[in-house]
Amino acid sequence: MSSSSAATQRYALSFTTGGLLATEASVVATVYLRGHDWAATRTQVREANLLQSRVASSTMRVLGALMPRLQLLSEAELQIVVDGTSTERGHLMWAAACRRYDLIGEFAEEVLRERFLTLVDTVSYADYDSFYRAKAMWHDELDGVTDLSYRKLRQVLFRMMGEAGLLNAKRAIEPALLSARVAECLTERTPSDIRFFPTRMA
Repeated sequence: MSSSSAATQRYALSFTTGGLLATEASVVATVYLRGHDWAATRTQVREANLLQSRVASSTMRVLGALMPRLQLLSEAELQIVVDGTSTERGHLMWAAACRRYDLIGEFAEEVLRERFLTLVDTVSYADYDSFYRAKAMWHDELDGVTDLSYRKLRQVLFRMMGEAGLLNAKRAIEPALLSARVAECLTERTPSDIRFFPTRMA
């Protein structure tokens, strides 16, 4: 994103519920692919408690975070979320998070992938802090985030990278071994969403 466009488009910062939500995504995508109706999917998942939440409000919070991400996946990608391996599912849900939240996508491209390509093998909280401060120069909404929310956003982002298999417990970068069908889906977009991953694939 250019500086001029970044200055006029506010970041969505509502990604503190859960992490990648990959397991939940498989359940919801399965229901959606049966009828191709997102409203009906939401109703069925909630009424049948398919996410096995103890309270209805938990289901609604998860659906509120998850469904906007799933709606950014193609039909082919949704099918992989349903029947793919856990690695494939993690990669696609990371791509979905990057598409849904520009802050995550820009961090993935400008920090995670860039550090990998320049042979820097870790990503730290300090790297995120520097990235965030730079973005705050163009985004007033970032300055308005409380310290507690700031820490939560950072924590969840790193949790997502871990769940996607892109960082290990020591925050060392793990090269993304994208399957052929996931890579094909990612490259169908312009620019290619492979840019969100630590890989030398173009």
